[in-house]
Amino acid sequence: MKIAVIGAGKWGTALFHALSQNNDCVISSRTKRDMQNFVELDEALACEYIVFCLSSQHTHSWLRQNFKFNNQKILVASKGIETSSKRFLNEIYEDFLPAENLSFLSGPTFAKEVEKQLPCALVINSINDEISAKFASFFPKYIKAYTSDDVVGAEICGAYKNVIAIAGGICDGLGLGNNARASLISRGLVEMARFGRKFGAKDETFLGLSGAGDLFLTASSVLSRNYRVGIGLAKNESLNKILNELGEVAEGVDTSYAIRDISKDKGIYTPIANEVSAMLDGKDVYESVKALLEKR
Repeated sequence: MKIAVIGAGKWGTALFHALSQNNDCVISSRTKRDMQNFVELDEALACEYIVFCLSSQHTHSWLRQNFKFNNQKILVASKGIETSSKRFLNEIYEDFLPAENLSFLSGPTFAKEVEKQLPCALVINSINDEISAKFASFFPKYIKAYTSDDVVGAEICGAYKNVIAIAGGICDGLGLGNNARASLISRGLVEMARFGRKFGAKDETFLGLSGAGDLFLTASSVLSRNYRVGIGLAKNESLNKILNELGEVAEGVDTSYAIRDISKDKGIYTPIANEVSAMLDGKDVYESVKALLEKR
């Protein structure tokens, strides 16, 4: 049995190295890489077990152009909401294969630390218990893999925490202190859970590794790309400049717009996400922070 990782960015590469510890594993991407066990895309797609690490905004177009279903079992390791359609990743993947063949990775994991084989825990989420257990068994001992059936909850946690991470970076970039950041993150967790309930997510998911764990990590560290976006906004840098210097995808940017639009359409109270999208559009960061402090 062979496992393929598709997407050779930092996260895909980190997962490839982790999964290679105990398994026959290959990796592929759009751009050919000079690395061990790199294969052509056709060979990767022929594997029974595949881990996808694609940008959420390009997932649908990539699958439409490249993917052919042959009963593969998929672990989606990306996090985000497609801005154009306002759809979660599980909805996008279900256009191309049955939900029973899908699982979704969540939890507090920085690629840099996974690469160093530092201990961590994550969650494999699927409506198919056999698939989630199988993917969980692939990970090495330094990664504790749990399983869950709350796919939509994991999807919302993974997407939403990136938006709160931008707000966390703004908070620290303005020098507002640890108390302010802790208050912001805890309010962000409540906001995430409120959003999730609208879609049938379980409250317990937001209190576990997928929710609180990933949020606390991402919203308070410079290892987080989205947190660094917030730092740049606090310095009054343009979004284009921030993203160019970042050199990587910060999913929280597009996700903030998607959440703003979804919450407006469905009548969900999401003040932090709304203010983050406003700041990304150029609203003064001090005015936004003041607005947040005045809101309940």
